[in-house]
Amino acid sequence: MAKQKRYIFNQLTQDFEVLETSKSRTLLRILLISLSVLGIAFLFAVLLFTFIKSPKEKAQARELEYMKLKYEIMNDRLDDLEALMTDMEQRDNNLYRMMFEADPIPSQVRRSGFSDADRYADLYGYMNSDLVVSAARKLDVISSQLYNQSVSYDSLFVMARNKSDMLAHIPAIFPLKETEVKYISSYFGYRPDPIYKIEKFHSGMDFSANLGTEAYATGDGVVFDVERNEWGYGNMVILDHGYGYKTRYAHLLKPAVRKGQKVKRGQVIGYIGATGKATGVHLHYEVLKNDDQIDPINFFYQDLTPDEYDQILEQSTLPTQTMD
Repeated sequence: MAKQKRYIFNQLTQDFEVLETSKSRTLLRILLISLSVLGIAFLFAVLLFTFIKSPKEKAQARELEYMKLKYEIMNDRLDDLEALMTDMEQRDNNLYRMMFEADPIPSQVRRSGFSDADRYADLYGYMNSDLVVSAARKLDVISSQLYNQSVSYDSLFVMARNKSDMLAHIPAIFPLKETEVKYISSYFGYRPDPIYKIEKFHSGMDFSANLGTEAYATGDGVVFDVERNEWGYGNMVILDHGYGYKTRYAHLLKPAVRKGQKVKRGQVIGYIGATGKATGVHLHYEVLKNDDQIDPINFFYQDLTPDEYDQILEQSTLPTQTMD
């Protein structure tokens, strides 16, 4: 078949002339068309991969979201562990080490053992680096706390083995049987005074119970003083436990010991009443260290489980009116 000729109108001659096309011009046209097709294809591919994810990408995105959720849950659990370790440290410093007259361990020592410098450098540069680094840092802190707490308990064990006599003397139980306590009517700290109707410092804890209920020595010791008064503490017994500790039992119906008498933990030292400045039958109980009044709530560790201690500690923060 003969190749068809293409014509073009020449305005100068006012006649149609055969259109002559060179091979180079033809190749140029083919090249331009090819480039146009490739450009459109590239633009389409860019749009496709930018706005439409492949099944593999979708699966990876779901996996990343799942891992992010797991890290967030782990961070929350690590927060709970940090709070638990902080509570253990506070008990160690404020109760156990105080009992053995040992210096508390500073917070910076308890969290020693690692440095932040370049420790987490390899974890940065990713989409959720902050989340991963936060979890790693918390885990390191808790590990350090656990190690140092373990060392502290080892030293406390040695102290306890060498101070069995001291443990027998330090106040460690309720001053009356738990089954005979109606309720704890007031705690240590500033409370409304029932007589003067103003905030006053309450130096002990008030245990409400029936008239004549037995009050017990909370540790071995010697009767330091026995007083009978119509006001203030009323009928009162003070025990000297040695090691700087004393306990006071106030508003008794009557004492059951005499001054200078040796007593053992759990021995009856008096009977609960409402003598002195008291608005009802109760026992006002105090713990003194080097003659300074301290919170008795930390000296019931032989009678309370950790959960019961936490419960009574929470109750002590509630506003209550004293009975004396």
